[in-house]
Amino acid sequence: MQLKHLRTLLSPQDGAAKVTCMAWSQNNAKFAVCTVDRVVLLYDEHGEQRDKFSTKPADMKYGRKSYMVKGMAFSPDSTKIAVGQTDNIIFVYKIGEDWGDKKHICNKLIQTSAVTCLQWLADCIVFGLAEGKVRFANTKTNKSSTMYGTDSYVVSLTTNCTGKGILSGHADGTIVRYFFDDEGSGESQGKLVNHPCPPYALAWATNSIVAAGCNRKIVAYGKEGHVLQTFDYSRDPQEREFTTAAASPGGQSVVLGSYDRLRVFNWSLRRSIWEEAKPKEIANLYTITALAWKRDGSRLCAGTLCGAVEQFDCCLRRSIYKNKFELTYVGPSQVIVKNLSSGTRAILKSQYGYEVEEVKILGKERYLVAHTSDTLLLGDMHTHRISEVAWQGSGGNEKYFFENENVCMIFNAGELTLVEYGSNDTLGSVRTEFMNPHLISVRINERHQRGMEENKKLAYLIDIKTIAIVDLIGGFNIGTVSHDSCVDWLELNETGHKLLFRDRKLRLHLYDIASCSKTMILNFCSYVQWVPGSDVLVAQNRNSLCVWYNIEAPERVTMSSIRGDVIGLERGEGKTEVMVTEGVTTVAYTLDEGLIEFGTAIDDGNYIRATAFLETLEMSPEAEAMWKTLSKLALEERQLHIAERCFSALGHVAKARFLHETNEIADKMSQEYGGKGTDFYQVRARLAMLEKNYKLAEMIFLEQNAVEEAMDMYQELHRWDECIAVAEAKGHPSLEKLRRGYYQWLMDTQQEERAGELQESQGDGLAAISLYLKAGLPARAARLVLTQEELLANTELVEHITAALIKGELYERAGDLFEKIRNPQRALECYCKGNAFMKAVELARLAFPVEVVRLEEAWGDHLVQQKQLNAAINHYIEARCSIKAIEAALGARQWKKAIYILDLQDQNIASKYYPRVAQHYASLQEYEIAEELYIKGDRIKDALDMHTQAGRWEQAHKLAMKCMRPEDVSVLYITQAQEMEKQGKYREAERLYVTVEEPDLAITMFKKHKLYDDMVRLVGKYHPDLLSDTHLHLGKELEAEGRLQEAEDHYLEAQEWKATVNMYRSNGLWEKAYRVAKAHGGANAHKHVACLWAKSLGGEAAVRLLNKLGLLEAAIDHAADNCSFEFAFELSRLALKHKIPEIHLRYAMYLEDEGKFEEAEAEFIRAGKPKEAVLMFVHNQDWEAAQRVAEAHDPDSVAEVLVGQARVALEEKDFQKAEGLLLRAQRPGLALNYYKEAGLWSDALRICKDYVPGQLEALQEEYEREATKKGARGVEGLVEQARQWEQAGEYSRAVDCYIKVRDIGSSSLEKCWMKAAELSIKFLPPQRSLEVVRAVGPQLIGIGKHSAAAEIYLNLDLVKEAIDAFMEAEEWNKAKRVAKELDPRYEDYVDQHYKDFLKNQGKVDSLVSVDVVAALDLYVEQGQWDKCIETATKQNYKILHKYVALYATHLIREAGSAQALALYVQHGAPANPQNFNIYKRIFTDMVSSPGTNSAEAYHSWADLRDVLFNLCENLVKSSEANSPAHEEFETMLLIAHYYATRSAAQSVKQLETVAAKLSVSLLRHTQLLPADKAFYEAGIAAKAVGWENMAFIFLNRFLDLTDAIEEGTLDALDHSDFQDTDIPFEVSLPAKQHIPEAQREEVRDWVLTVSMDQQLDQVLPQDERGAYEASLVAASTGVRALPCLITGYPILRNKIEFKRPGKAANKDNWNKFLMAVKTSHSPVCQDVLKFISQWCGGLPSTSFSFQ
Repeated sequence: MQLKHLRTLLSPQDGAAKVTCMAWSQNNAKFAVCTVDRVVLLYDEHGEQRDKFSTKPADMKYGRKSYMVKGMAFSPDSTKIAVGQTDNIIFVYKIGEDWGDKKHICNKLIQTSAVTCLQWLADCIVFGLAEGKVRFANTKTNKSSTMYGTDSYVVSLTTNCTGKGILSGHADGTIVRYFFDDEGSGESQGKLVNHPCPPYALAWATNSIVAAGCNRKIVAYGKEGHVLQTFDYSRDPQEREFTTAAASPGGQSVVLGSYDRLRVFNWSLRRSIWEEAKPKEIANLYTITALAWKRDGSRLCAGTLCGAVEQFDCCLRRSIYKNKFELTYVGPSQVIVKNLSSGTRAILKSQYGYEVEEVKILGKERYLVAHTSDTLLLGDMHTHRISEVAWQGSGGNEKYFFENENVCMIFNAGELTLVEYGSNDTLGSVRTEFMNPHLISVRINERHQRGMEENKKLAYLIDIKTIAIVDLIGGFNIGTVSHDSCVDWLELNETGHKLLFRDRKLRLHLYDIASCSKTMILNFCSYVQWVPGSDVLVAQNRNSLCVWYNIEAPERVTMSSIRGDVIGLERGEGKTEVMVTEGVTTVAYTLDEGLIEFGTAIDDGNYIRATAFLETLEMSPEAEAMWKTLSKLALEERQLHIAERCFSALGHVAKARFLHETNEIADKMSQEYGGKGTDFYQVRARLAMLEKNYKLAEMIFLEQNAVEEAMDMYQELHRWDECIAVAEAKGHPSLEKLRRGYYQWLMDTQQEERAGELQESQGDGLAAISLYLKAGLPARAARLVLTQEELLANTELVEHITAALIKGELYERAGDLFEKIRNPQRALECYCKGNAFMKAVELARLAFPVEVVRLEEAWGDHLVQQKQLNAAINHYIEARCSIKAIEAALGARQWKKAIYILDLQDQNIASKYYPRVAQHYASLQEYEIAEELYIKGDRIKDALDMHTQAGRWEQAHKLAMKCMRPEDVSVLYITQAQEMEKQGKYREAERLYVTVEEPDLAITMFKKHKLYDDMVRLVGKYHPDLLSDTHLHLGKELEAEGRLQEAEDHYLEAQEWKATVNMYRSNGLWEKAYRVAKAHGGANAHKHVACLWAKSLGGEAAVRLLNKLGLLEAAIDHAADNCSFEFAFELSRLALKHKIPEIHLRYAMYLEDEGKFEEAEAEFIRAGKPKEAVLMFVHNQDWEAAQRVAEAHDPDSVAEVLVGQARVALEEKDFQKAEGLLLRAQRPGLALNYYKEAGLWSDALRICKDYVPGQLEALQEEYEREATKKGARGVEGLVEQARQWEQAGEYSRAVDCYIKVRDIGSSSLEKCWMKAAELSIKFLPPQRSLEVVRAVGPQLIGIGKHSAAAEIYLNLDLVKEAIDAFMEAEEWNKAKRVAKELDPRYEDYVDQHYKDFLKNQGKVDSLVSVDVVAALDLYVEQGQWDKCIETATKQNYKILHKYVALYATHLIREAGSAQALALYVQHGAPANPQNFNIYKRIFTDMVSSPGTNSAEAYHSWADLRDVLFNLCENLVKSSEANSPAHEEFETMLLIAHYYATRSAAQSVKQLETVAAKLSVSLLRHTQLLPADKAFYEAGIAAKAVGWENMAFIFLNRFLDLTDAIEEGTLDALDHSDFQDTDIPFEVSLPAKQHIPEAQREEVRDWVLTVSMDQQLDQVLPQDERGAYEASLVAASTGVRALPCLITGYPILRNKIEFKRPGKAANKDNWNKFLMAVKTSHSPVCQDVLKFISQWCGGLPSTSFSFQ
């Protein structure tokens, strides 16, 4: 919180005139100040003094100045002031409610010592005395008594925020606490703290107590007296003692007064400590003697020692809400809301001290809503009732309804919460989804009733058809109403006993909560309302006004015709009127106030008054209903005489006579025995009889042993059964006589049925049947016969009964009897006649099955006649009568059943019924189903109409587009839209236009009908770029039509506020122009408008206007800014004379800018600014005029004129003239500076030497610095000076100068720096020369003079530095030579740097000669593999194969196994174990690669074969000979040979079988080959040469493998086909399919075809061994045969052996191969033979040449 000074209420005096005390009234309207003269001044809330009165001494004999006023306080109602005086008395003055009311003393409270301080709480005045007592006084009894006493003077007294507790501070430092009500806090009472000094400044805030005094320390104490914080100002010399303190009404801030200062402390909720704000310091305020805080927290007043009263604004922040309300946050938890128009205000305050967040004003700007972190604040600005309820934040999703003046309804997340204004607890909370206030009714104590203090009830919807009624006091449900239709309005009556509700069908229902009964009282109800203050109901039914004067008789309604609609009810001044609009006029229909009055009398329980009122009425239906009500209530209350009168009035003679007799008995008993006659047993019994409660009457008689009276009562009523029961119970002697008399009476009165029952009960069946038949009750007779078998045997009796039944058309009972006597034909006829179809069908199923279908149809027809259409449907279905079933389903509104039946019918039949069902679904708004049904019924147009009428334009459009041409759709929609436009349905027309993408037509329509808002909305949506132009255009149109307010809105939307202002100006509406400019025109626009407005008025009127707007000074400034100087002078002369010089000055400046210098000079002098005139002439170089004005008006400026002239001379390079002028002006320093700036250092040095010799040395140093800084020109000076130092033998200084040289050509720099080095080496000590060289060397290197740097380094034997310089210059030979000749230790250092240099530069060719391995590595890094291998080839074998392996690995990673193979073909395959994985990977990639099963692949296989051969040959010679790796590579070589030979054979037609055999032989190596690929190739090869058995088995295996690859496991493989072969079972599962999907499908089709033919044996071919012909191992013997080099098949005979052991061929195959080579001259086959020759140590015959 900050304090802002507002105004001075009372001006200070010259001497001490202390303000002794001050007080604000509770209603914030009055402020009282007591001066040192003992006069109380009264101010209003705006700070205007309105009244005053003098105080009086206790005794006039001591004089008017014999006392001081020490305390003052307003009463809670703000009409009295209590004044505590030092002459031992308290006066209470009655000042009245209005200003100027007569003032008089209404209480005198005499005390035993001086009153020192005083507070007025809610019930009493509390005050402290000089003797140390704290007392309280009651103004009603005019007595006072002591609360507690101490021995120490009471220096201060304060209350807590709620006014329920007090603190007193005493002169000995004691602080005592006392509670009138601790409000459940549990805080202690009594002595709380012992403060170090008298606590004159004492304040009780929400969270702590703040005390201060003369020790200049402020201490904050906790609730139980422990110290929370201390603020020590005792060391601050500016601070003095603290004299008074005040806490804000919300308790969140405390202000303490001292000397010239107010200290402000704010409680931090987040940190729970006091934080000091910036103190308010006011010089010459002197000691603050009194503080008073306005009750709403918005103002603080401070009284001072000199009699001043200053008022401060206290607020955290202030805002304007909707330009109608001002929100002032006077504390975190308190906000003042002020209505700017009416001035009324309300205070929102959190009781718990929570910070108030956003405040909203809702509900016709009457109700306040604000949130804190944990609570919700609600308030009514009219009644000033504020509620604060616990409320957890829900994201601001609450919705508030303020229709009820007593309670606020809050909806949040499906929950309704009720808060009663003025109560800090929620009234109730229920779950409901229906937020319409018309669907909720709350009644809060609206009419007090007899015996009921609190009456709070709520009715609301649980769902759309169920109403719940809740008692809000007990919090329980008192009623639930379930309805068959949706409820759209409900309201409880004022007493909460009746509930009215209306449903969607406009039916009005009344629900009685006590009896839980529901009555429908009106149809087609368009208006309904309870009459205020009564239970009379008014409703409208079409053209009838219906009034229920007695709601207890809802059937009694008074109706009158009206010719309009009811719009409301007005009740007052003894009459009630219903307001009806009839055309353009409103007509009032007056209700019968008398009848309304009756209801009020009844509610008040005044039945005599009600009777008297009814006596005045003519008998009418309404009066009759009221008599009935009164009779019922009178009976309930036992007011029997009134009841008798009521029944007489109603014409109920019997009841009136009966009550008359009863009253006579009651009166007689009352006279005889005293007391209430109504308590006599005969009276109570008769009342029970009147209520037809005969059992109760019997009980009353029997309690008094009046058996005869009870029996007489029953006999009189002819209730013989009850009479006989009483006689039986009491054992009456005339019991049998009674029974005989009863039977005789029945026969006499022809009650044969009752007599029959009597005979039946006595077991005489025949007699009973006879009586039943006589009484015409054959059904009773039949029932009796059916229960007694012996009677059934009497055929004559049965026929007699059946004839009577048929005669009485009791066919069903006759049918039962016929069925019982086994006559099914007659039974069936009777059942059919009696429409007892269920029994008829059951009988027919047993006896006549063919009749069942006919009966079902008849049953259905009967049910239709009975309007039981729903039940008829199933019977028609059973009878297979579809059309009747459909009609019944439609009639019964069983739509789903109808659809089901229709869907089963032929389209021709169903199509005419679908639209009827569709119409129903359309009425239920289930449009999708309806649309589907219309389409089924071929009624597209109806579906479109349905969507259009329902406003479902998109769906209609979608359907139309589906079923119609787009152009037809557009025409249809536009035509329909034009129709809508004619009917005034513009929104519907808009939707149609937009649906067919014609928004421009809608815009034109809205413009045509001047519906500009809709027009703008559409333009904004569809042509946003034209929106601004549209607004502008509309603004101009509206302006032309004189509709200025609307034009303003559009101009502002177009952001053309200037056009708005100009419009209002041109129409003379300056106020509106000003408002717009202020709101929209930036910072100065409103000032400009105000200025023009004022200018248009002129003179005093302009001043008054500008004063009113608070813009007088701003307007003067604005006029001056806009060169309206005459207007500015006029305003200044009239109102602000002190502004005249300023206007003269601004006018002068304007004239100066205009070049009118002479006039400007005069204005400058008038403005008292001659210096400005001088400067003007100086600026314009009019030196003569400048000199003249300066000498005449401002002698101090003469020097400035001379300086100005000098400056011009300097600019013209006339240095001598300038120097003379400056010396005349006694400014040698300026001359010195000018010379320095001009670079004329010699002149500068001369001036300095002559006039300011003390600065000479500093100037010389500066000159040196400047020379160093400057480029070439400055450098020349440095070089020159260096030369001079050198000539003077000052070598050290010369060297310094040379080193400082910078920023000239590199050759000159080199010379200077070399000179510095040379001088230092020659003339300076070694240490100094070393420093110079180390400084100069890097600088020379920096400018690229490496050789020079090296030279000076070598002069001082700095060998390493010299070498580094040469290396940096890349002069490697020089660097090597220096190292070699001067220090050989550095040779390696130079070599290493040279290598690094070559590497970094990428000069690999040069690096080769230095470090070949590094060069090769660099090639690898750069990816120059060819160069790397080329260079490695020139090195040894080991280096070559290291980089070959690296290159091969790189190629394999890049999927280049073929290139890697080529590399080894070129360079050989060494037997390095490190390379084995590379060889294996090349092999694996080759055998897995696609496209290798062809003649074209020969060279690839030959390369692989040759590399592996080379590897195996190398392995034989290595340490790896005969190792597992060697054996594996030998196997790979054999496989590569088979593949190469197969490719060669594929190129020659005769060798087809050889190629096939090789593919089959490769199967024994599937542990190294992709199994799926191997089996596929073998199968296809076998199929190609006609080996279908093998082909089938291999391809079947291939398909199994492809499935296994898909599944990821080989577990499901069947190996039975390959038992006893050398084809391995344990193979690795290929990671992917090696054969494309298309080829796999071909194989799958072939295998399926072959297996379906079943012509093949699924067995592999066998040879003479009885083993599989391609297997090397014979299963029976285990002998292993050698494989043939040509086919891979085992050699069993005709073996050709080669020189190398283990190598052989089958002779036939060998010869066949040789023959093919000879005939075909195939080079690839020749290559195969060549390889065999190499591999096997030569061929068996030399007859073949490879040429």
